[in-house]
Amino acid sequence: MKSAYDIILKPVITEQSMEAADAKKYVFFVDVNAKKPEIKAAVEEIFGVQVEKVNTLRMEGKKKRQGAYPQGRRASYKKAMVKLTADSKAIEFFEGMV
Repeated sequence: MKSAYDIILKPVITEQSMEAADAKKYVFFVDVNAKKPEIKAAVEEIFGVQVEKVNTLRMEGKKKRQGAYPQGRRASYKKAMVKLTADSKAIEFFEGMV
């Protein structure tokens, strides 16, 4: 069985995700094979918060090449958008970045 740190890989630090942090919505890169209940349990275990909803999005790697050949791809990944309950505390990691 995977640990919570194997499921949640790293936070997504972008302008759009930081604006959503004010509404208690956070974005993470997660394991490609992770399911929504596993992501919810991992976020609750790591950060000690209550998760209301989890949305996931699979992103296919972009096609890239150098010169004429060979054409390759960047790695595919999965993102999870996590919304916390209204009475839950905010995730402290994101507070200093807004």
